[in-house]
Amino acid sequence: MQRIAVIAGDGIGTEVTAQALRALDTVRDRFDLDLEVEELDYGAERYLRDGTTLPKGEIERFRNDFAAIYLGALGDPRVPDMQHGREILLALRFELDLYINFRPVKCLADQFCPLKAKTHDAIDFKVFRENTEGIYVGVGGNFKKGTADEIAINEDINTRKGVERIIRAAFAYAQKNNLGRVTMSDKSNAMRYAHDLWQRVFKEVAQDYPTIEANHFYVDALAMALLRSPEQFEVIVTNNLFGDIVTDLAAELQGGMGMAASANINPDGLCLFEPVHGSAPDIAGMDKANPLAAILTMGMLLEHLEHREASRAIENAVMQTLHAGHLSEDLGGHTGTSQMGDAIVERLSA
Repeated sequence: MQRIAVIAGDGIGTEVTAQALRALDTVRDRFDLDLEVEELDYGAERYLRDGTTLPKGEIERFRNDFAAIYLGALGDPRVPDMQHGREILLALRFELDLYINFRPVKCLADQFCPLKAKTHDAIDFKVFRENTEGIYVGVGGNFKKGTADEIAINEDINTRKGVERIIRAAFAYAQKNNLGRVTMSDKSNAMRYAHDLWQRVFKEVAQDYPTIEANHFYVDALAMALLRSPEQFEVIVTNNLFGDIVTDLAAELQGGMGMAASANINPDGLCLFEPVHGSAPDIAGMDKANPLAAILTMGMLLEHLEHREASRAIENAVMQTLHAGHLSEDLGGHTGTSQMGDAIVERLSA
């Protein structure tokens, strides 16, 4: 039996996770999958009730007892500093060493492609974002804070180990999936020391994959190229900060954040799957949220657990639902969260 830990999160996270679990239940029955779900109440409600984020020893229990973690969106205006969200997500990311943020970018229908003269099939690539280093490690500080002479510093941390393993993961994925090009993006013309490391490592690793074309874009040029000719990209690998920005741009190419699934991966350990949209407290409880990113993320989780037929069934059901005209508000329609779930489940059950 494979066990899945589910943290539904806050705001619309609970609503869309419920629809993802409905899809999981349906394919579990259809394909006779030996899966068990444990839902955990970690989020703003629990934090406000008793101060709990993740109990002591919970990370180790995840490692020992579960095959994967599914995480909904975190964020609640009643916790303005997002302490609970940071403690939950960063603890999982860093203690499980989830160094790959894997973002599939695929537009499922022409109507969602915002680019003039482009069709949906021009947008189908993967982004490997380094997930444990860079600017987000929080190294830095303030001097003379609050004065006219204040100095604020944040350090961009790049290690040989961290850079090499994310670049190597991108090439390995391309090779495994018969893809012909890996693109690395940095800003080495301005960040001479940190991104010189990315340049050197990228060239060295590329030599181990002679059948794969290795090319490079400065990140500003990459942003322009993604709008001008996204069809040229197959696998993109970049650092933590640039990956954060590029993947949000890429999400818009596939129809918006409500369509964007993701995984946080350690190839040698436990992995975490989460849709990348926020908790959207302004529409929470209104049955307006688009659940497709959450449902597609569940499909990614099933793919990771080697239930490929079930994963493909979920993606096909999503495409069929969209082509049948069931569109949530962010996609220009009027189908509510639960109605969208109904439509997906109906197609998964057929």
